[in-house]
Amino acid sequence: MLTISKLLSQGQGLAKVLVQRAPTIELDWDVRQKSRFAATDSSGRELGVFLPRGTVVRGGDVLVAEDGSLIRVVAAPQPVLRITACAEHGSPFDLTRAAYHLGNRHVPIELRPDHLKIEPDHVLADMLRAMHLIVTEQNEGFEPEGGAYAQGHAGHGGHGHTHGHSHEHAHDEHGHAHDHGHSHAPAHTHDHESHSHAGHAHDDHDHDHGHAHGHAHHHKH
Repeated sequence: MLTISKLLSQGQGLAKVLVQRAPTIELDWDVRQKSRFAATDSSGRELGVFLPRGTVVRGGDVLVAEDGSLIRVVAAPQPVLRITACAEHGSPFDLTRAAYHLGNRHVPIELRPDHLKIEPDHVLADMLRAMHLIVTEQNEGFEPEGGAYAQGHAGHGGHGHTHGHSHEHAHDEHGHAHDHGHSHAPAHTHDHESHSHAGHAHDDHDHDHGHAHGHAHHHKH
């Protein structure tokens, strides 16, 4: 069995000719939403797929085997319900309403400009027909929407970046205050006078301290 642990989304970074020549593997939606499964490609090789948890495999993705060989994923035809608006009495808005109601039921939906696709469900089919939509059974590849989870994560990552930047800025300010805390200037002078004046007092103090120390050292010897 050939082990696979890497996936290239839509063959990103690969020459098209390499992707087209690669052996294929047909997988239905039930298998493609799993991160670990066994399958056989078009050349007869047995594959053991071990992808990161939560990985969803899409038609057009390319799997990379341990020996460097490529396998192109094809969305296998499977039973689906194709939903379209009634040409005579309906409108595209009817599909929007249907997608809304299906989404409230957390149903995986493939969205197309002129139709929707869902997995077979006679209760949902009756509901959609009652909404004056046309529902037909088909055998096609199924690629439901992935949802906004990826975008939400990216947004959270952006927020995290902003938070990190603010934290660094706060750290710099803290370090700045820490330096002044170790100043030789008297603490009450720093508290009651302006920052520039305190800095001036610090310089004078250093100068006087160095002078006094040198003078005492001179007399000792």
